[in-house]
Amino acid sequence: MAHGTHDYEDDPRNRDIQINVNGDYFAREDAKVSVFDSGYILGDGVWEGLRVHGGVIAFLDRHMKRLYEGAKAIDMDIGLTPAELKARLYETIDRNQMTEGGHIRLMVTRGIKATPYQDPRVTIGDPTIVIIPEFKSPLKTTLEKGLKLFTVHVRRGAPDVQDPKLNSHSKLNCITACIQAAKAGADEALMLDPHGFVATCNSTHFFIVRDGEVWTSSGKYCLGGITRSMVIECARDAGIPVYEKDFSLTDVYGADEAFVTGTFAGLVPVGDVDGRTIGDEGAAMPGPMVERLRGLYKARIEAEVAKGRS
Repeated sequence: MAHGTHDYEDDPRNRDIQINVNGDYFAREDAKVSVFDSGYILGDGVWEGLRVHGGVIAFLDRHMKRLYEGAKAIDMDIGLTPAELKARLYETIDRNQMTEGGHIRLMVTRGIKATPYQDPRVTIGDPTIVIIPEFKSPLKTTLEKGLKLFTVHVRRGAPDVQDPKLNSHSKLNCITACIQAAKAGADEALMLDPHGFVATCNSTHFFIVRDGEVWTSSGKYCLGGITRSMVIECARDAGIPVYEKDFSLTDVYGADEAFVTGTFAGLVPVGDVDGRTIGDEGAAMPGPMVERLRGLYKARIEAEVAKGRS
């Protein structure tokens, strides 16, 4: 299936997965939520994408922190403690015999409404918590061929409009950007901030490499990405200069390398932005910095697996 950075091959095991809806399990075709659910009516909720390696959900504490901070920001009580939600996640992957190559979408909405209306006070009952585990691994070609990005007119907005730090179900800003990029024949959208500097992509975080330095956006107008933060930490621990800063498309077009990061595929090289080849024409893909950072990130995952479940 082709979905830009989320390219993957269908795994027949996914036809028999058990989806957790509020603690109960359902077959794929039977997993449903009400048309009165806040998430369906308004996109009122928060979510996380998680990866399973060696029977361990990688960097789960960081994901839980982001999820619960997001829930607090929208004044939503998840109804479970982080420990209880972790236990539910692990119960779900164990039920599906998932130890490797797993991708989980964890979704929490405000719950059922008495009537279709935005006011949270018309919500009745508890939040809706859905856990969808799937066997999904990125295609080798995605990891090696290099993505094509297109800079869209849709901007990442200021936090007083809709805070981009909030990993909410309301993703129309990113979806609109994705549509424009797809219409332009690109894999993903590159989005600018309100000042015209590079912010992020529609579903991943964007980095460039210039003269041995790794640059990414200031972070003011993008989600606090887990993989993004891990790559920054890995680089700094290895003595690689890495900067969170404002930079323009001119800096991007003249970069030696570019790549995106995300929970699903890790680090994916970028070979083309707005029709400009990144780096030297015909250079090997991925480049040396991406290869090095991939190795460092893989080592972090292996350390997570070695720690086991906690």
